Amino acid sequence: MKQTSILERFYAANETVWQFPVSRPCGRAEPENEPKEKKQKKKKPLKVLAIWLTVILCLEGLYFFLCYTQNSFVKRWRTIYIQTAMSTMRHQWMATYLLPESVIDEVLQMRIQAAEAVGDKESSWGSKPETTPTEPAEPDVKPVDTEVTELPTETMTQEDEQELAKQAFYELFWELDQTTMEDYVAQNPSVLDNGWENININEAGLDDNGTSIMTTMGEQVLAINAKEEIMLVRVEGSGYRGILAIAKDPARLNVENSSGVGQFGQLTGTIAQAHNGILATTCSGFIDIDSQGNWGNGNGGLIAGYAMSNGHGYGTHYVSNPNFQYYRLEIHTDNLIYIKKVDKEVSEDCRDATEFQPPIIIDGEVLQNDYWVELNPRVCIGQSDKYEMLLLVIEGRLYTEGILGTDVNECAKILQRHNAVQAMNVDGGTSAMMWYDGEYVIRGSNSATRYTGSRPVPNAFVYHKVEE
Repeated sequence: MKQTSILERFYAANETVWQFPVSRPCGRAEPENEPKEKKQKKKKPLKVLAIWLTVILCLEGLYFFLCYTQNSFVKRWRTIYIQTAMSTMRHQWMATYLLPESVIDEVLQMRIQAAEAVGDKESSWGSKPETTPTEPAEPDVKPVDTEVTELPTETMTQEDEQELAKQAFYELFWELDQTTMEDYVAQNPSVLDNGWENININEAGLDDNGTSIMTTMGEQVLAINAKEEIMLVRVEGSGYRGILAIAKDPARLNVENSSGVGQFGQLTGTIAQAHNGILATTCSGFIDIDSQGNWGNGNGGLIAGYAMSNGHGYGTHYVSNPNFQYYRLEIHTDNLIYIKKVDKEVSEDCRDATEFQPPIIIDGEVLQNDYWVELNPRVCIGQSDKYEMLLLVIEGRLYTEGILGTDVNECAKILQRHNAVQAMNVDGGTSAMMWYDGEYVIRGSNSATRYTGSRPVPNAFVYHKVEE
């Protein structure tokens, strides 16, 4: 029998009190207690059903709230959504599939009422300059050479001539902030190599950042061409970006057709180049339908409404659709813009015209367009109290950049800053485009043609180069 020591007997008697860890090889960690497996609770079918019913009821409640509430914030954005969808041919389903017909009809009826409120209002110019119908309206600023020839040439120094040219420059481009203009000239002295009368600055391209020159309205100047009497400025605000072109000589702006008007359209820049243009924007709307009757796939050749180019009229007055009550913008032989409803006779002294909607400003009065609030790419044309042609193009539907577009009321504010007396919205959307001096300066809303002039159109507003 094995003998046990006193120590061993002591430990054996007190083993419940003395608990010693099991000795393990150095460096080995003691295994953790393994977690006990939890029993999965079975979801009760009735509880799941109750949750889903609650979610469905909440969504239905939210849907009816968004459709029918008169809350001003929700109502405004509901109106914007409906008008934006219904103003397109391809995307009307976004409204018709999701919203009750009665809600859509209410919004469209409000638009009809807004158009009716304009009534038979048409342009008169009020205190119109006294000119004969065939005599162009004289701008307030006389050409530089006229000023120079009034002074004795024998007393004129080169410095005197340049000072007169400088004064004439600032009179013509009255919008310029002279301090920023002088700073730009100091930093870029080469712009004066050919004198103030031939300044030509162009930083309006899609890859350019614009100049450091500003207008007195706080707008960035993108381009100035003194010889062609034209300036481009950047306009931007919440959710939109665009360009306002200010063409100083109204006699040089015409509606010019594509070479295949009635059959096919052309890009805005192509039309401009074919007619000796330096600036062009889109003009008339068109029936965007292909030979199979599919909307959105047309070739831009078939104009919607009536138009006139250099005294030659074409198309048919578009009066059948109450949701699209067209107005006609006429440019007369006095080089002034006149706006009237399409059911009025075309004026005998009309030289160029297009039909679209809505009018924005008539005789200096900004029209109420509370139901033209959809956010879209826009094209507008107006004329200031100095008889300058104002060509505005707004980018939109560039969702990744946060550029949605804007409404006609915002366009009115931009044109008002430049003293617009008459102004009208013309064809925008996917067609909205501006071309200047050999390149496109507006990004199209269609990603496939964003940098290449957007899509073919039947005609364009073209500002012609000075004849040599």
